[in-house]
Amino acid sequence: MAVQSRPATGGMSKRQRARIGRGVQYAVLLAVVLVAALLADWGRIQDTFLNLEVALSMFPTVLSTALLNTVVYTALGFAFGLGLALVLALMRLSSVAPYRWISGAYIEFFRGLPALLVFLAVGIGIPTAFNNVSFDRNVTIMLALGIVGSAYMAETIRAGIKAVPNGQLEAARSLGMSHGRATITVVIPQAFRIILPPLANELILLTKDSSLAFVLPTTLAQQELTQFGRAAMIRYPGMTSILVVGLCYLVITIPLSVLQQRLERRFGPDGR
Repeated sequence: MAVQSRPATGGMSKRQRARIGRGVQYAVLLAVVLVAALLADWGRIQDTFLNLEVALSMFPTVLSTALLNTVVYTALGFAFGLGLALVLALMRLSSVAPYRWISGAYIEFFRGLPALLVFLAVGIGIPTAFNNVSFDRNVTIMLALGIVGSAYMAETIRAGIKAVPNGQLEAARSLGMSHGRATITVVIPQAFRIILPPLANELILLTKDSSLAFVLPTTLAQQELTQFGRAAMIRYPGMTSILVVGLCYLVITIPLSVLQQRLERRFGPDGR
């Protein structure tokens, strides 16, 4: 008769070891926080990051001008980029080889360039090279953001179009629709339902990329958040102005992140 072995009475179960491990991690974290709190110069930190007088001096201009301009620049860039991306995606899927080559070259080129270089090229390079070409600031930022964003959104749209079942297109063709009409009225609307979450993420990225407009000449009424914060930091040394500007960016991006999560639940694989 076989004798079953028993664990030693002094041994711990996996649950007990996991509980002790978590306790040690909490203790280490608490110790680090306490050491940092004791060693920090809270007076200097407050003067550098939490100067209430500096923060109040930035209002209401930071909201009525800088924040509003950031939203406008982002919306213009996203709208232009989305339209251009749709054209690029359709070119990438075209049966005409030159269209595919042009679209592929555009996408790879502008996805490989830093966005800052695009801003410099559109805002400074083109007016310098062509004396008769001068863009309004809104148009300059719209073009720069749209060019950068379209290279990424085009691939997202292409993936969304390819994700639509071929049966949808075939059903539309069987009803007498042309290939182009079926693509525009049947395939593309379904593709956009699929790609709404990544497009919302691209909108967040463009919001942050709008900060690169600081390299362009501007007036106070045209400043976006980063330019406004940089000018305020020159007037008031310290990081309070940057903290205020950062919080303003979060006012934009956090609701967009929540929207993206809801779109993922609604139109993602689980939602569909």
